[in-house]
Amino acid sequence: MSLTSEVRDSRELLYNLTMREVRGKYKRSVLGQTWSLINPVATLTIYSLVFGIVLRATPPPGDPSGVDVFAVWLACALLPWNFFNNTVVGGMGALIGNGNLIQKVYFPRWTLVVASMLASLVTFGFELLVLLAACVIFGSNPWVWLPGVLVVVALLGVFGLGLALALSIANVYFRDTAQFVSIFMQILFYATPILYSITLVEARAKDHPDIPLLFLYRLNPMERFSVVIRSFLYDNRMPAFADLAYCVGAAAVSLAFGIWVFQKFQARIAEEL
Repeated sequence: MSLTSEVRDSRELLYNLTMREVRGKYKRSVLGQTWSLINPVATLTIYSLVFGIVLRATPPPGDPSGVDVFAVWLACALLPWNFFNNTVVGGMGALIGNGNLIQKVYFPRWTLVVASMLASLVTFGFELLVLLAACVIFGSNPWVWLPGVLVVVALLGVFGLGLALALSIANVYFRDTAQFVSIFMQILFYATPILYSITLVEARAKDHPDIPLLFLYRLNPMERFSVVIRSFLYDNRMPAFADLAYCVGAAAVSLAFGIWVFQKFQARIAEEL
């Protein structure tokens, strides 16, 4: 069976697995799915207090929106990062977390990873609605740019899914993978302009003209995704074409690599588990 046919025939299974992930995340919790909003709001509040008030981080106002609210500026990059992080980390553990199911019955194994990504996307959907409301309250006009935001979010999901597919396989064969990825994600978080503006990196690059610091920094795909989403929601303007093209390329390469790794090594998943 071709991959296309397998995807088409697995739609119902994928839907059921996704809903299982969504419902099971906060199962038996009093607040239930409300935690999907409480957790990011709490994180935003902490970062806003520490970086916005204590350390007095001052990112440039939105151009041309004129919005100058640190919490909104932060949310435009932090919430997409959380979606990406949840996609990668959740997808990486999807096979091991469902080891008993995999050993009992055959079904397309990749559906577990995709369902994890889609469950994260559902959570991010609620967060995005709150972010859009905050943008409107503080003077932004995100509605015109919403189609572009949705396209970039889809690309971000594909980018994270590609990594998750490859890492889920690596995690089955090498159980230290999760520990290495945890460290790498922390490094990547601070290598992405979420808590600080990219203007700081540009200033440091000018101080060291002999080192291609800015070029190396912008190789990080998450930097491009953060810049593009902020351009849409915070600045209310079209991002640079090069940044959009980079996001498309990163998503395509990641997904192609993830599918290749998964198809090459999935045959022995049940045995390794």
